[in-house]
Amino acid sequence: MKRFLIWGIGGLLLLALAAIGILAFLNADDLSGQHVPASATLNPAEQITRGAYLVRAGDCMACHTARGGQSYAGGRAIQTPFGAIYSPNLTSDHATGIGSWSADDFWRAMHNGKSKDGSLLYPAFPYPNYTKVTRADADAMFAYLHSLPPVSQKNRAPELRFPYNNRLLLYGWRALYFRPGVYQAASEQSVEWNRGAYLVQGLGHCSACHSTRNALGGTELKAELGGGFIPVLNWYAPSLTSDQEIGLGDWEIGHISALLKTGISARGTVLGPMAEVVGASLQHLNDGDITAMAVYLKTLPRPSASADKPKEHASLPEIDRVLTQGAKLYETHCADCHQASGKGVPPAYPALVNNHAITMPSAVNAIRIVLNGGFPPGTAGNPRPYGMPPFGPVLSDSEAAAVVSYMRNAWGNQATLVTPMEVNRYRAVPLD
Repeated sequence: MKRFLIWGIGGLLLLALAAIGILAFLNADDLSGQHVPASATLNPAEQITRGAYLVRAGDCMACHTARGGQSYAGGRAIQTPFGAIYSPNLTSDHATGIGSWSADDFWRAMHNGKSKDGSLLYPAFPYPNYTKVTRADADAMFAYLHSLPPVSQKNRAPELRFPYNNRLLLYGWRALYFRPGVYQAASEQSVEWNRGAYLVQGLGHCSACHSTRNALGGTELKAELGGGFIPVLNWYAPSLTSDQEIGLGDWEIGHISALLKTGISARGTVLGPMAEVVGASLQHLNDGDITAMAVYLKTLPRPSASADKPKEHASLPEIDRVLTQGAKLYETHCADCHQASGKGVPPAYPALVNNHAITMPSAVNAIRIVLNGGFPPGTAGNPRPYGMPPFGPVLSDSEAAAVVSYMRNAWGNQATLVTPMEVNRYRAVPLD
C-alpha cells in the first residue's frame, strides 16, 4: 500500500511538472551532432559491419527479440513496476519496423529519447545511457539495422497503469532525470580508460541495472553502479564499487576481463541475468574493448566501508540451531563441489569463502541459485560451463534458509541469517 501511494503521489507530481512552462527549457532537444555525417572513411559494407558490432555491444537483441520470435522484430514484454512496455520492431519493414526511418530519426531516438513522430519514448529504452553514443556510431548502428531482412510484426502499445499510461508524465520525468549529451572524454585519463567509460556509461548501459532506482524509476546519480534490486526480475544487481559486494577495485584487470568475456574468472562466475548479457553481448566484443571496460570499472570510486556489524534478529540459540542444521545440509548437498573448506574448485565450482556474492546484504541471488540452480553462459572461452543443480525440489523453505545462512556465516564469512519467509518469496519466481 505504501509503495502504491508513493507511486500515485509521484505520478501526480510528475503530471504537475509536465504542466509547468519551464519544461520547454529543461527538455529542449540537444541537437549537437544532429547533422554530423557518419565517418567518411567507412564504405557502406564496413559501416554495416561496424554497426553490427555496436548493436551487439548494446545487447539490443535481448530486449528487441521475443522468446521464440524473430531477431530484432520486437514484441518482448519489458516488465516495470508501472506495467508492461513492449519492445518495438527494429527490422527494415516499412510498415511495422524502422524501414521508413532516416538516420536522423534514429539519432533522435538514441540521443533525445524521441520517436520518429516526435512522441517521447519510455525510459525502459535506456536512452539516458544511449544519449552518450556518438553520431557516427549511431549511424553505423542504423545502417546495420536497416540492412536486416524486413519482418512484418506490429508493435504493441504499452500496458501501463494509471496515471503512468499518460505520456505527458514523461515531460516531468525527463525534467528530473534526463539530460541529453554525447560522452565527453576526460582529458586527464588515458584513451583506454575513456573507451571503457564510453562503453560502460553508454552502449553497455550498465547503470540501468547496477544502480538504485527510486519510486519514479529514476537512477540515483550519486550511487551510480552502486547496486540495486531489480523488482521485475527479482534479482539484485550488485554494486560494482563497494568492496562489501562485488566492488572491482581490488580485482586484477585480467580477472575482470575474463568475467566480462567468458562469464568465469578466478574471482567469480556470472549467473542469472548477467549470464545472458555475457552470452549475447560481451563475449562478442574484442579484447581491447573488454580490457578498456575492465580498466574503467577498476577505477570507479569506492565508498567507505561501513564499520557496522551485521544485525541479527534471532536469539543466539536460534542462530546456533540454524547454522548447525545448515552445516549438515551443506555437507550432504554442497561439499562435493564447493569442498568442506568452502574453497571450491575455481572456476568450475566457485569458492564460497570470502565470496561477497554470498555475503552481501541482499541474499536474494544466493537464495534463487540454491532453489533454481543456474549456469554461467556458454562462451568461446567457456564452451562447456559447469552448472549448479536446483535444490528447490529437495529442500524445504526452512532447510534452504539454513544452508544459505550457513554459507553466509561459515569459514569467516559474516552476514545476517536468511529466513524461511524470504526463501518462500522467491521459490516460485522463474530465473528470468
